[in-house]
Amino acid sequence: MTAKKPAPGEITTRAAMQEVFGGGPQGGIITSRTSDNVLIYNDHDAGSIFGYKDGWLDEEDEQGRIFEYTGAGTEGDQTFLGRKGVGNKAILQHVEDGNALRLFMAAGKVPGSGAKQQRYIGEFQLDGEQPYVVREALDVKNNMRKVIVFRLRPVGGVDYDDADAIPKAGKTVVVPVAADVTTSSMVEPESRKTASAPRSSVPDTQIERRESELSEAYEAFLRRHGHEVKRFQIKPKGSARTLLSDLYDVTEGVLYECKGAARRDAVRMAIGQLLDYRRHISPENPTLAVLLPSKPEQDLCDLLEAERIALVYREGETFVGGPVASAR
Repeated sequence: MTAKKPAPGEITTRAAMQEVFGGGPQGGIITSRTSDNVLIYNDHDAGSIFGYKDGWLDEEDEQGRIFEYTGAGTEGDQTFLGRKGVGNKAILQHVEDGNALRLFMAAGKVPGSGAKQQRYIGEFQLDGEQPYVVREALDVKNNMRKVIVFRLRPVGGVDYDDADAIPKAGKTVVVPVAADVTTSSMVEPESRKTASAPRSSVPDTQIERRESELSEAYEAFLRRHGHEVKRFQIKPKGSARTLLSDLYDVTEGVLYECKGAARRDAVRMAIGQLLDYRRHISPENPTLAVLLPSKPEQDLCDLLEAERIALVYREGETFVGGPVASAR
């Protein structure tokens, strides 16, 4: 094996890649002081210990495929901050730092050695619209914690192997998770908040920020009135994707879909999402509700009523409407 930049699909080693790109010999996310690269090493066997498999999602969109990669940190919540978050931060702001993401997959042992071979998959960048999601998963002590799952998109040619695909669920798996298992609960590095720097992802829109703030405010509102609030992490049968619902009021059995605008397209999307999630929720047939930042036009109110979906909207410092009379 020669120490040269590999082609997608080529088998190499960490030692050889250290010669080419620099960085250290260990870890899942390797940063370098001598080249503009972040090396990401994946191992299906390591992921299986924690009950997940990183890899290709089964569906393509207009921008192509997505490779999901779970961030660094084996105990407690994963983070972007401090020593524990160095690798995750490097991926998150790779565009700001001018770095390419290079992904490798463990591919057996080097003959006559205990070292692992590495198959180079190719160069990637974070998805521009949704660079990462947050989920709950087990840590090394078998405790549930938040994990950061990066959404990587190929840059140029890559090596696609069916063995690297995330397996489709044989049955629908639904897990109640904490209400704050969302990207808005993660504290990102301050450098990502500067307006002048190029970003690894599209800056949060005002609507997205309003949606996060509205959801958090309503969750706090419900909790002040003694309600237990969760979300649902759903992996549908036959799919490799994991969905995350908006708020679920456990106390009253109400499933909410929150939107950052009271426009027609937002309300219509919320209706579709609620109908999709409802099929998988237990107890069955929860009350459905749309949570909006303001009261929508009357025709949309009529639409929600016709579909038997409650409307809750913000008015000043409180919330109006909805099926949760005890929370008013």
